[in-house]
Amino acid sequence: MSKQLKLGTRGSLLALTQSRWVANQLAQHGWDVVLEVIRTTGDRITDRIFSPGDGKGVFVAELEKALQDGSIDLAVHSMKDLPGEMPADLTLAAVPVREDPRDVLVIRTAPTLAALPAGAVVGTSSLRRRAQLLAARPELTVTDLRGNIDTRLRKLDEGQYDAICLAAAGLHRLGQAERITEYQDTTIMVPPVGQGALAIQARAGDERIREALATLHHEPTALAVRAERVVLAELGGGCSIPLGVLAIVSDDHLFMIATLCSTDGRKVIREEMTGKETPETLGIAMARQLLARANEMGIAIPH
Repeated sequence: MSKQLKLGTRGSLLALTQSRWVANQLAQHGWDVVLEVIRTTGDRITDRIFSPGDGKGVFVAELEKALQDGSIDLAVHSMKDLPGEMPADLTLAAVPVREDPRDVLVIRTAPTLAALPAGAVVGTSSLRRRAQLLAARPELTVTDLRGNIDTRLRKLDEGQYDAICLAAAGLHRLGQAERITEYQDTTIMVPPVGQGALAIQARAGDERIREALATLHHEPTALAVRAERVVLAELGGGCSIPLGVLAIVSDDHLFMIATLCSTDGRKVIREEMTGKETPETLGIAMARQLLARANEMGIAIPH
């Protein structure tokens, strides 16, 4: 059996860092991994902001096509980039242990979110982060922020923003955790589906790849992410609304917290559930509760 694998990845520094980590883990078990950089639609289109889990799969479609035509053997994604559903001939072959799923603030002019003065300019590319920031601090000015992590940090350092909101996982993986000013508790900001987790995708039924990836798989992370993705799928797969969902496995229980906001942050739904149900059962129950509350509060959910 051949021990060589072709691993597809986006070309950003973060994507390459994540894929090299996977490659190094596989190399420790005797696999020879070659990285294949594939440019996605999301990489080519730079004049708009995409939501995590965008239904068009703008950060994954070209990688999935390469898997389907056999150009690569596996693909590494940030879990939050995956749409709620994937092609039937592909599978989520492994989910490594999750990094810190929280959002963080990198602040230039204050020590905390609470200490930012009224009118302070906070940059983010996320509708969800924007809504939750405004829910907590409606007097802030939240504006668009584009580019990779280094570009966003540079724009902050140049004084274009007083603070920017990023994922802890990305800064940790790039060795820039020292830039973090404040981690955001889930009472303030609930992260998006899959944040902090990696998704290793492969062709369904490919036993060679399943065997290769077995040592990387972390079942508690996989169960938690599966529950989160069920919520996303039930709400439309790529809904462009401020949705945050975080699930945690503890012993034999699954705990889930979710928030759904109006885009201006003025209406906020927050739900918590825990139980021994399957990820699918708990995810569906959470989605239905969010939908019911959204209807009551007049929060539209586009599909």
